[in-house]
Amino acid sequence: MAINGASEGPFSEQDLKARLDSGQITSDFLVYGPGLSQWTPMKDVTPLGGILRGESPPPPPSPGAGADEIDYRIIGQEMQFVEVELDPGESAVAEAGAMLYMTSEIQMETIFGDGRANQGGGFMDKLLGAGKRLITGEGLFMTVFTHGGSSPKQTVGFAAPYAGKIIPLHLDELGGEIVCQKDSFLCAARGVALEIAFQKKIGAGLFGGEGFIMQRLLGDGIAFVHAGGTIFEMDLKPGEKIRVDTGCLVALQPSVNYDVEFTGGIKTAFFGGEGLFFATLTGPGHVWLQSLPLSRLADRIYAAAPQGGGKQVGEGSVLGGALGTFFSDD
Repeated sequence: MAINGASEGPFSEQDLKARLDSGQITSDFLVYGPGLSQWTPMKDVTPLGGILRGESPPPPPSPGAGADEIDYRIIGQEMQFVEVELDPGESAVAEAGAMLYMTSEIQMETIFGDGRANQGGGFMDKLLGAGKRLITGEGLFMTVFTHGGSSPKQTVGFAAPYAGKIIPLHLDELGGEIVCQKDSFLCAARGVALEIAFQKKIGAGLFGGEGFIMQRLLGDGIAFVHAGGTIFEMDLKPGEKIRVDTGCLVALQPSVNYDVEFTGGIKTAFFGGEGLFFATLTGPGHVWLQSLPLSRLADRIYAAAPQGGGKQVGEGSVLGGALGTFFSDD
């Protein structure tokens, strides 16, 4: 909702009704949500008609109707891991190989697709979920960790694949959907779906750094994504626009418009060191950026390695240069 020129929310139907009843907002206030392509007065949004007529919105889903409600804590500074606490019967899903440790009553099972694909449905439904993951560049399988014992609490830890930060995304507070780069997902509560998100604009698909396909996280549970370096969050106001390096985008709300833009003149494009294109993000919505994408880190490591034209460790000292010459194969 646009309030005093700033984007606030997301709001549930209960929140909107309470604000209307208290006089904080009117039916002329602009809102943006599922099914809308632009900011629209609340009175013109058909699904909100019942609230404007004074009808009570439907009650929120009861606990357990959606994703499992898990507790967690993120441990560490630059090489982090997330510790998930499970009650009996609760589960977490993770990428294969992400597990750091698990306590004695945690049961581990490999499944096709994501956590939602494992809840009911036949083999073809699970195969379809696995196929979607394969398109995004992930593996066919995920691992489910379930508290199968009787003790009150059991824990399982999931480690980040490289230096950076783990970001907890509470999907129920973020509108139920987040779009993220295709290799950032780490783990989630069972019930969170991992699907593909196609770039609608061909320019963003070809030059946006992430290709035509990104990942879409759906549900009402908690998901964890990982990014490199330091994480910077921004809440963009309606119409507010920022330009970022195409590899530095981690995640965004679907209300944020994502496109690419040419950096400028030929000299800037070829000699400026920033590439040919920027990613342009236009509000409203929340975005997450990373200071050190894995691709940038890999390029620097490769450039410093001998096969990439780099030199031996200790190259700044006389001893390092002498040893490098002595032990060289040439």
